[in-house]
Amino acid sequence: MSVWSHRHVLDLAAFSRADFAIVMELAHRFRSMPVTGARKLPALQGRLVATLFFEPSTRTRSSFELAAKRLSADVQSFSPSSSSLNKGESLLDTARTYVAMGADVLVIRHRCTDVPAQLAAELDEAGERTVVLNGGDGQHSHPSQGLLDLYTIANYFHRNHPQPNALQGKRIVIVGDVLHSRVARSNLWALSACGADVVLCGPPSLVPEAFSTFLEAPPPGQDLDPVHQRGKVQISRSLDECLSSADAVMTLRLQKERMTNHLLTDLDRYHRDYGLTHERLLRCSFSGPVLHPGPVNRGVEMSGALLDDRSICLVEDQVRNGIPIRMALLYLMAASEPVAESSRISASS
Repeated sequence: MSVWSHRHVLDLAAFSRADFAIVMELAHRFRSMPVTGARKLPALQGRLVATLFFEPSTRTRSSFELAAKRLSADVQSFSPSSSSLNKGESLLDTARTYVAMGADVLVIRHRCTDVPAQLAAELDEAGERTVVLNGGDGQHSHPSQGLLDLYTIANYFHRNHPQPNALQGKRIVIVGDVLHSRVARSNLWALSACGADVVLCGPPSLVPEAFSTFLEAPPPGQDLDPVHQRGKVQISRSLDECLSSADAVMTLRLQKERMTNHLLTDLDRYHRDYGLTHERLLRCSFSGPVLHPGPVNRGVEMSGALLDDRSICLVEDQVRNGIPIRMALLYLMAASEPVAESSRISASS
């Protein structure tokens, strides 16, 4: 296994193809552990993982906390409504409080872009050993969701060995509210790094043409793209045309809480044009998997019948895979033993 070089995990744009392979291989080992009997590994025993979620979350927060507990870490949750933020304490001071308590990892989710990165920079400047894992920031990035989506798709195509090459040459459609989606941005970096071509589909108000050049420049503060040759990004307005040549499709939740200027007013029309149903998939001769990062608006992004069809809809797999993916990230960032020791983890653990 290659060496892990990331102190913080803030954005998948910084990941090389080898980095994706490390996370996927380790997650697959964790996923293969027995689900009955002793379910904990001592890898993070004595470590403290603090989840600082400044905006609501169910899946991500619960998944990180379960992942930490399965690695035997101590877990401390943060709730803004009952914190000293109400008394005027700054976000940085709140984070420093958890650092002073001995937190080894801060998992941070915030409605504003770059908050996790700013906190990571502050901690580095102060010489703190605590590391930061981005649990989702504004419309910017959601690394662990991008990784679990990548793993879920790769595992669909190669169940015994889900690695980046499982996506090489695949055509993945992402449909819906790309403009407001940090999940879509993380998936663009992850899927393209593994050689997949991505088609973004939706109305111009939600999928601007500018996204066709999204991958051409690395994020601020990053000089070079760690991936030498990425898959391509295309824009389409016709979902039926996209599905006819797609290997997999991911539909995104309409980010109503982040929308401004009434970018979408008619949900029935949106469902007719961009909603997924059994009938549409059959008409387009699409036989691949359907994904959604959740939570799903039934009857908007996809029909309730399709959401409940486990033979094609992988939403429950995505939720299930979130735990081993986040176990892998926490292990790589906080385990006291070298990364090479992860090769000892097996299904018999």
